[in-house]
Amino acid sequence: MNADTQRADRKAWFGLAVLILPVLLISLDMHVLSYALPMISASLEPSSSQLLWIIDIYPFMLAGLLLTMGTLGDRIGRRKLLLFGAAAFGLASAFGAYSDSAEMLIATRALLGLGGATLMPSTLSLIRNMFHDDEQRRVAIAVWTGAFAAGAMLGPLMGGALLEHFWWGSVFLVNLPIMALLILLAPVMLPESKDPNPGPFDLLSAVLSLASMLPTIYGIQHIAQDGISVTPLVVMAAGLFLGYVFLRRQKSLAQPMLDVKLFRSKGFTASITANTLGVFSMVGSSLFTTQYLQMVAGVRPFVAGLYALPAAGAAMTAAALAPIVVRRVRPAFVVGAGLLIGAVGFVLLGQLDGGTGVAALVAGTATMAGGITLVLTISSDMIIATAPPEKAGTVSGLSQIATEFGGALGISVLGSVGTAVYRSDLAENAPSGLEPTLLESARDTLGNALDVATRVPQDLGQALAAASRAAFTHGLQIAMYTAAGLLALMALLAFTLLRQVRIGAQTKVVDCAPAPQADRPQPTAAAYAAQGAPEYGTSNGYGAPNGYGPSTGYGTPTGYGTPSTYDAQDPQGQQGPRHRRDGGQSTQW
Repeated sequence: MNADTQRADRKAWFGLAVLILPVLLISLDMHVLSYALPMISASLEPSSSQLLWIIDIYPFMLAGLLLTMGTLGDRIGRRKLLLFGAAAFGLASAFGAYSDSAEMLIATRALLGLGGATLMPSTLSLIRNMFHDDEQRRVAIAVWTGAFAAGAMLGPLMGGALLEHFWWGSVFLVNLPIMALLILLAPVMLPESKDPNPGPFDLLSAVLSLASMLPTIYGIQHIAQDGISVTPLVVMAAGLFLGYVFLRRQKSLAQPMLDVKLFRSKGFTASITANTLGVFSMVGSSLFTTQYLQMVAGVRPFVAGLYALPAAGAAMTAAALAPIVVRRVRPAFVVGAGLLIGAVGFVLLGQLDGGTGVAALVAGTATMAGGITLVLTISSDMIIATAPPEKAGTVSGLSQIATEFGGALGISVLGSVGTAVYRSDLAENAPSGLEPTLLESARDTLGNALDVATRVPQDLGQALAAASRAAFTHGLQIAMYTAAGLLALMALLAFTLLRQVRIGAQTKVVDCAPAPQADRPQPTAAAYAAQGAPEYGTSNGYGAPNGYGPSTGYGTPTGYGTPSTYDAQDPQGQQGPRHRRDGGQSTQW
């Protein structure tokens, strides 16, 4: 990196290519397992409860440990944590592929969740510390987001191809060469970076973070699977209460795991919300489109994966265009337009009519993926740029928690909407002569209905299959229109909260950071500026200057001088202690 200009050199861009490996892999892994479940069920014969844990334990561990692992990376080093995560992920993948019991597969999926929780915040926080120049950082995050979105779209294709030629363990073994390459290249191509003064590690906060996330995600997912009942509601309420206790504790700590002052920034809050809702809609829609292609249109998994290619192309194109567009157009309009484009995609998906409907599905998913990826690219950059570089791991973990919550809520809310419509329609339109127990089973899911249709007389089975497919399609339509409405509302919110956020020259901001502690000096606004300060909104709670917004009129211009430049004033314009512009950030190649 050039110290004078803060612009990344060629090695940093090669390092970005290395960071794309785990991002792409984790995104792929999130979507290939669903295709392998029938083969896993036939091979390991898990109980219904065990099958749920095979599915659920990975996102539970991932969501529960993201914030803790992001904070841990700030303390011990993000590259070190990345290497640890890669080793854990590779080891778990090997054990998972050759699991000979449901219990063993559940344990390896839990270890995969642990590895994933270390990989995701490490990649984003390393990008924050490798690319201090704002334009370069936006391009790097665009590449990161494009890889994540492309992996989500290409996961079904890869899963279908593997399972048509190999056994179910192949979806785990594909991870090994990628993790091996990451472990080989990361020490050479990636810099080590960490918070030089992290303060004491608060074990109780880490426990509360995990204890709040696990039951909350559990409750959300099981409401989606089984409907509203007492147990998941009680469990989710307990998780939310522990989350409240966690936040209260963070407010009382001098050096919290999560600085809740971040949420005072409208830009940060709007970005987190837009990110969550974008993932909400994307993951929720995939719940319907994959079933529609296979059980309504009747295509093979590999062919269903091919239909996702236009969406993958749209996602990568949107990610590439995002940093170019945001230079000329305010983020409020870019994020709002992306959300509205996503809403149009969902309206197109709502046109599916119960036939093959492949053209509408391809057009809808491509439009939705393009719009949502545009939003995710800009919002991810705004989130990670809010914190100073030494706190990048914590904020990266928070960003990924929003992603996990968005996915879980998407499945829960949109899945519940579609399921309610499906059950109601099928109860009204099911053919007469069907036994009540068989009808009740058919009303659970479309898969159950098609299975029941094979076990009854042919005429009755054909009528049941047609009625269940029509009911599912109607549920899909209502769910897609619901997602479109939510995205349109979020677009209005984005226009409102981000309207004063813009790309511009260096600005003067209020420093809302806590008073300097006696044992060590606190970097001033200009110190953070020299580290590649965020250019978003007004004060972010750390006193970092933001080029996305009007000047507040406080202090002196931040400017970018030579590495020897020092600050003579504090952000309020009063004489204060002098600090080096590098802010003490520890970054070593």
